[in-house]
Amino acid sequence: MAGHWFSRVVWLGIICNLVLALPTLVAPEQTMMLTGMPPASPLLWPQFAALLLILLSIFYIPAALDFARYQITAWCTVASRLAGVIFFVGFQPREYHVLGYFDLMFFIPEAVLLTLAFRQLGVHDRAAAANGQFEQI
Repeated sequence: MAGHWFSRVVWLGIICNLVLALPTLVAPEQTMMLTGMPPASPLLWPQFAALLLILLSIFYIPAALDFARYQITAWCTVASRLAGVIFFVGFQPREYHVLGYFDLMFFIPEAVLLTLAFRQLGVHDRAAAANGQFEQI
């Protein structure tokens, strides 16, 4: 059950990333004004950051599809959210903290749900092995 919720939170995070990144990629100045971010010069940098966010979101997809199969990717998904929190809240001026809080909104539930999902999966696998129903992939 926790694994299904983990997947849903990751998908929601991907969608939210794209809602932020796509407009920034095509209209960086307007998007930054609309979101209250300080102006940047040259605009290449916010556009490039948006492109990187889109690419990062693509790498979240395997974890959202099958966290048990792509365990390393699933944990990297969680770790990348934590990295965003640390980078924006720990090392950037206050104007950028909102970006860290954005990642924090996804980091906490993803970390909790993925931990629970692997615990549930471990219990299920041990029970299946005890009943002789365990199959190796």
